[in-house]
Amino acid sequence: MELGEPQELLVPTNTTESEGSEVLAAVFEPLVNYDENKKAVEAAADSITTENNTVWTVKLKSGYTWHNGEPVKAEDYVRAWNYAANQDNAQSSSAFFSRIDGYMDVHPGEGKTPTAKEMKGLKVVDDTTFTVTLAAPFSQFKTMLGYTAFYPLPKAAFGPDGKVTDAYGSQPIGQGLFKVDKPYKKGTDQTIDLSVYDKYPGKKPSNWKKLQFKLYNSSDTAFADLMADNLDIHDSLGPAAIAQAKSTLGDRYQDKPDAGVGYIGTPLKYNPDYTVDVRKAISMAIDRKTIAETVFSGTRAPADDFINPAIEGYRQGACKACSYDPNGAKALYEKAKGPKTLELGYNADGPHKEWIEAVANNLETNLGVKVAVKPFEKFQAILDELDAKKYTGLFRMGWAIDYPSPENYLTPIFGTGAIGTGSNYGGYSNPKFDDLVAKGDQAPSPEESIKNYQSADDILLEELPYIPVYFYRNNSGYSTKVKNVKINLLNQIEWADVEKS
Repeated sequence: MELGEPQELLVPTNTTESEGSEVLAAVFEPLVNYDENKKAVEAAADSITTENNTVWTVKLKSGYTWHNGEPVKAEDYVRAWNYAANQDNAQSSSAFFSRIDGYMDVHPGEGKTPTAKEMKGLKVVDDTTFTVTLAAPFSQFKTMLGYTAFYPLPKAAFGPDGKVTDAYGSQPIGQGLFKVDKPYKKGTDQTIDLSVYDKYPGKKPSNWKKLQFKLYNSSDTAFADLMADNLDIHDSLGPAAIAQAKSTLGDRYQDKPDAGVGYIGTPLKYNPDYTVDVRKAISMAIDRKTIAETVFSGTRAPADDFINPAIEGYRQGACKACSYDPNGAKALYEKAKGPKTLELGYNADGPHKEWIEAVANNLETNLGVKVAVKPFEKFQAILDELDAKKYTGLFRMGWAIDYPSPENYLTPIFGTGAIGTGSNYGGYSNPKFDDLVAKGDQAPSPEESIKNYQSADDILLEELPYIPVYFYRNNSGYSTKVKNVKINLLNQIEWADVEKS
């Protein structure tokens, strides 16, 4: 299986990017999965219930054990969630717990000291039951619980100081289908090796037991290995590979709907040059239709909203500044006194070179500026520089959903609380946007929630903190050695269904 190098060690509470999440999804069983209607269905949970969308009761299924043989208990979830939320632990997923009562006690914000070690909203009832009390009603809470951040952690994850150890992050102990066979040496190892956990109570592969993630710095290299049958599954084929894959792989090539969005990101908090009008002009200068049809061989769709069409809440044509208007773009850019030179960064370990260069050509041609395209060897390098506030250029960014809700395109990427503790790498902050999302969270019905989320989306469409470029489709291929490869809504392989040919 092809993979880019994870940004961090393999700790669920500190993993908010797709590469590490894909490994952890094989090692852990989430509380919920999602059916064909994008509804949450219990997985490791036996039931998740509420009477008021504020107090939730989670009951665990029996039969799950940690890969060290110990039984999985409710306290393992409460322990993990409290650890993730506490700002002293600097976990990247902490913002996902911000709705739980007591979060502000453990995560009061930069420059402030926590007044508690645990959130008062988490309570262990017995070995298989715990309750979650939210600070305010949130109808989407159950839907969230399929995400990586909400996996449990065993006692063995923690050292004497109460911190998750690097040894655990190198060889995490989970309660899912696969166990990690040996420590992963980040920056050195080119593979992450797993095997089926015999005591896993769910469905297992029918005729194989070993799984290896192969780490690549180049999507093209991975595709060459796939074509030579030296790689079994490549689930993120690049533009240069798609045409060949279509013609040579036959039924082993897949083109499926996807809920992701591809953006050009702007570091608003760190570069004052990118005013609203500059961002709008850049957006209007991008020929999304040609990029989707030519660069991606028709396997992308031009983005016209911050919410993907696969998710309820999307509105066709909502993004007016996403319409191609080169003349209008140049006039607006000149009026806004946009920079004469731009830098556009992307990660070379993914299939992005072609479309980023196409965007750069659009900007040079239509805005009359010079664009320097800057490749980063790995995606983690861009994220690290953004986290450290070192990179001030435009950057390639993408979003694969954590859970199927319109809210997931809003809070984790653009919410103020996600700066530094989530995926808000641009540093965008707007209190009105945050308030509208909160109203959506607390609305009494799904219909009212969506209306408020769309109102928050309207603010993004007006201010363009990121510039939506395309809606993803999943383009994947697999070797002659495997069959029945299925990819779910979260872009993860359904490993128990895969068979050796």
